[in-house]
Amino acid sequence: MRSRTSVLIHFLLLLILVVQVCRPVCVEVPSETEAVVGNPMKLTCIFCLKREEVSPITIVNWFYTPPGGKRVNILYYNELSQKENDRPRELESPLKGRLAWNGSRDMQELSIRILNVTVNDTGTYTCKVFRQFTFDFYSPSVNKTLDIHLAVKEEASEDTTAIYSEIMMYVLLVFLTFWLLVEMVYCYRKISKSDEQAQDTAY
Repeated sequence: MRSRTSVLIHFLLLLILVVQVCRPVCVEVPSETEAVVGNPMKLTCIFCLKREEVSPITIVNWFYTPPGGKRVNILYYNELSQKENDRPRELESPLKGRLAWNGSRDMQELSIRILNVTVNDTGTYTCKVFRQFTFDFYSPSVNKTLDIHLAVKEEASEDTTAIYSEIMMYVLLVFLTFWLLVEMVYCYRKISKSDEQAQDTAY
């Protein structure tokens, strides 16, 4: 009985792992801060919603501040005014014509992408999000501001830390998969042996 329970527990753990991998999960990860001239660059802005926060009205403003210069509004998105046209509006700025919306449909990711990066794109990019919620008895609102300090380089620099982390991640995944297989085989053999002993006792 204990062996069967152990197998059931391992099966449930495996099932939970599969569900967690397959189910989309919102994670507020930081943005990359180094761009290369001529390449596209994604500026990541993620504002996760909780389960009880259903369908809020979202307004997004992206700003750009050049080194030693004034802040400029480069992109504006108002969910109320953009129902017919589901794309955000680029505003007059040095980046106009080179911006692309990179957000998600559920408005948890509010990122943008700079196309064909130039040296002059160095500076601070600010993602400012306003959300208005509507519940039965009240309508709370929340604000979030994220600053991304972007440095533009002529050539990409090798990030040995990122390479090492990726290698370690794959090694860990292989180890966990192997460990799970070993555990399943061990439990199966243990149950088979237990069943054989029970049959011998019965005879």
